[in-house]
Amino acid sequence: MLGSPEFPLLSKEGDITIGGVFSIHSQITNPPLSFTDTPEPLKCSRINFREFRFVQTMIFAIEEINNSSSLLPNISIGYRVFDSCGSTLFSMRAAMALMNGQEKTLRKTCSGQSSVHAIIGTSESSSTIVMLRTSGIFKIPVISHFATCACLSNRKEYSSFFRTIPSDYYQSRALAKLVKHFGWTWVGTVRSDNDYGNNGMATFIKVAGQEGVCIEYSEVISRIYPREHAAKVVRVIRNSSTRVLVAFLAQREMDILLEEALNQNLTGLQWVGSESWITAGHLATKRHAAILTGTLGFTIRKSKIPGLREFLLQVSPSQNPHNNLLREFWETTFGCSFQTHLQRQTQTQGRPCSGSERLEDINNPFTDVSELRISKNVYKAVYAVAHAMHNILKCKHNGERVTQSCIWRNNLEPEQVLKHLQGVNFTLQSGERVYFDENGDPAAIYELVNWQRNQAGETTFVTVGSYDASLPNGKQFTMNGINITWAAESLKRPQSVCSESCLLGFRQAVIKGKPVCCFSCIACAAGEISNSSDSPECSQCSLEYWSNEDHSQCVPKVVEFLSFEETMGALLTSFSLFGASLTLMVSCVFFRFRDTALVKASNPELSFLLLLSLTLCFLCSLTFIGRPSKWSCMLRHTTFGITFALCMSCILAKTIVVVIAFKATKPQNTVPQCSAPLQRTSVLSCTSLQVIVCALWLILAPPFPHKNTAHGSEKIILECDVGSPIGFWAVLGYIGLLAMLCFTLAFLARKLPDNFNEAKFITFSMLIFCAVWITFIPAYVSSPGKFTVAVEVFAILASSFGLLFCIFAPKCYIILLKPERNTKKHMLEKNI
Repeated sequence: MLGSPEFPLLSKEGDITIGGVFSIHSQITNPPLSFTDTPEPLKCSRINFREFRFVQTMIFAIEEINNSSSLLPNISIGYRVFDSCGSTLFSMRAAMALMNGQEKTLRKTCSGQSSVHAIIGTSESSSTIVMLRTSGIFKIPVISHFATCACLSNRKEYSSFFRTIPSDYYQSRALAKLVKHFGWTWVGTVRSDNDYGNNGMATFIKVAGQEGVCIEYSEVISRIYPREHAAKVVRVIRNSSTRVLVAFLAQREMDILLEEALNQNLTGLQWVGSESWITAGHLATKRHAAILTGTLGFTIRKSKIPGLREFLLQVSPSQNPHNNLLREFWETTFGCSFQTHLQRQTQTQGRPCSGSERLEDINNPFTDVSELRISKNVYKAVYAVAHAMHNILKCKHNGERVTQSCIWRNNLEPEQVLKHLQGVNFTLQSGERVYFDENGDPAAIYELVNWQRNQAGETTFVTVGSYDASLPNGKQFTMNGINITWAAESLKRPQSVCSESCLLGFRQAVIKGKPVCCFSCIACAAGEISNSSDSPECSQCSLEYWSNEDHSQCVPKVVEFLSFEETMGALLTSFSLFGASLTLMVSCVFFRFRDTALVKASNPELSFLLLLSLTLCFLCSLTFIGRPSKWSCMLRHTTFGITFALCMSCILAKTIVVVIAFKATKPQNTVPQCSAPLQRTSVLSCTSLQVIVCALWLILAPPFPHKNTAHGSEKIILECDVGSPIGFWAVLGYIGLLAMLCFTLAFLARKLPDNFNEAKFITFSMLIFCAVWITFIPAYVSSPGKFTVAVEVFAILASSFGLLFCIFAPKCYIILLKPERNTKKHMLEKNI
């Protein structure tokens, strides 16, 4: 490539050459533009100790392999290291330099072969993408130790890309699950305005939305934006209602945001960080402690590299006195200068460097190997290239000794390295397995670290959980039980919700125009429950259940029926037993005075049969009280129908006897017409017809217990379903027919001459009976629940008492209180 060539900052010749592109400097200085002379090249400044450690880790791994007798024996590995300055422009220039080499030529032909066999880098996704646009055309494999953008897993676009750090596809999901795990459903986000931040945050927002997490604001930070933009972002964060900030930032953007956060005293915020800065040692200082203590974030697992610290401590300008990078590193580390006295006075530099300074006395991100995470990725990337080359060169082993040297080929193409890199699968001395999946990604396993302060007041990264994407859902994210330090060094987990959680018995109602995480809580309606907090909907209880008072669970509905224990049931039972007892007392009176004229004149056989039926009528009402069962339902209606039919049959027979007796013109004709067999036959036939109706009813569609939920939503009415409405109304209709016949005949005979005209009393009793049952029909149909049964029992008791009092009370009055009127003579006297 013609023009000003790019030269590596560090280099070494070897049979195999590995290129390295790192963000060794973090600041770019723009030269002044005169528009009259050729612009000076851009200059990088402010050395990044952490990135310089990555460079030295790459050199350490290469030297370790060169000294190995089992991996690439007799083959040396060289390197060429370039500085990207965290810029896409410098990354492009570095890629071109690595592909073209350093020589200038005016020949028409060239070898067309790249000067490197593989490239390790860069630390930023955007810079890596730019580099791949060029190197990918020539199939030069690029292995990144820190580029995490999920977009790089696209094999169609980036077929020559590999990485030893998991994709943000997994990290973004892990962060979303972390936020959800701690109940933070209302968060703010800030991201780098590059491929790393935009792609990572887009995935996070998508997955967070699926987890029920809402975003209050989403801001961007870029190193090329003016300072006022960062100040505006911090003001947005300060004025927000959320207490959790998810920062998907590259290190440089994080530095910018933190500086402005310090200026505006932004404290008390729970930070959730991404892999790029969550274990950055230069941020874990007392200066940032008030802001970042309690931070949570995912990072790759911490590990150790034996011998690395000793190797780092040996780095000094004496290794290559003319290397400007080593001199700059030494000057920055010790605050000294290698310039002459005159130059120091001119440029106001510090004390002179002696070269005998000791790195052992320095504690900075370069010498700190307590948190080897990304450095281990660089180490693995170098070994991956070495194993691929080992397989290409067909190096063979026999036990621990090499029996055959590697077969070196001068025309080794990067495409061959690319093919064999895809298939590497080896284990490091630490026991860690290294391989790439079909997208060039490693296994996604993270540690959840928490920024805590130790007793000395220093910030440490404490592992409090883990995330393994290879495990099934529900088991990927785990906590190890270690206490977490939260924002502002609080031991209490902060709350960050748009709306407070809805309690049990309430449901969420989305507020119009706001995210779904902002809602009001509405109590569940009657018969509905929510048995979990923040329930989106209330669940309807099943038919036999109802909601409890706080609508948190369904409880069995109250089963209601007319029971003996309640007041109404007890009163009706009392009246029933009283009526039956009173009827028995009347029977005893009639039996005691059975030889008197009044009793004989009342047709004793029919009277006793009528009293028996009335007793049964009173007692049959008891079958309507109590918990309905299959047998009680069949018994109550049939007993009621038959006993009342027997009662009406007896009254009808008595009425017919009275009418025939007083209408007969010849006394001798009365006897056969009013004989006892005829009376018994009439009673039996009338009652038998009702028995037949009841039998058919029980056979075809018998009554059965039924749980009625229509009349009361909070309770179940346990009642007897009549089974066949036709059968029920046929029984009632037949009783009504007999009652009307009795009433008609008694009404016609009411004025017959006699001191004791029984037809008159039967008329009154039938009048009461019919009135009761006529009013019973609408009351029965309209009464809800157990009151339907109470109405029926009341009608039975009222009609029974009406019959008892109207027919037998006058007789008992004469028998007990007016015995002088209870004579045959008095009975035969005419009373017209």
